[in-house]
Amino acid sequence: MSLAAVILALVTLQRLAELVIAKRNTAALMARGAVEHAPGHYPAIVVMHGLWLAGLWLLAHDAAVSWPLVVVFALLQAARIWTIASLGDRWTTRIIVVPGAQPIRTGPYRYLSHPNYWIVIAEIAILPLAFGLPLFALAFSIANAILLTIRIRAENEALAGALEADRR
Repeated sequence: MSLAAVILALVTLQRLAELVIAKRNTAALMARGAVEHAPGHYPAIVVMHGLWLAGLWLLAHDAAVSWPLVVVFALLQAARIWTIASLGDRWTTRIIVVPGAQPIRTGPYRYLSHPNYWIVIAEIAILPLAFGLPLFALAFSIANAILLTIRIRAENEALAGALEADRR
């Protein structure tokens, strides 16, 4: 098995594990009275990320690997884990708001709004670049930017609405 295939296998396993965690957290949050906001764009996000990963498997499974970019990607994974851990049981792949819950202000959220999205922006570009696929990185970065524009706007509206409801 090539190094690229090993990296892709690890990323695939990580993403599958994250989906399991997200599904568990979503169910627990909904059981506590949480509300999902703007679910309409979620399938597009799932498809885009699925195509990104499938495309990498198709085009890069035996590619040469740029070690410096793999190191950057590994650092991004550490930041991703930190972000997910900071949200704890409130982390999910959907926009879920728990009425009355205060926004998370620990971990990377002390320094940055939406740190997970910044990490995803970098991941979508860095991993294909590590495999020598600049046009792939560009195409998926553009698709991701479009979806994240919709997503962040929806999430900000949901969070603002929750904070406004708490003030009443």
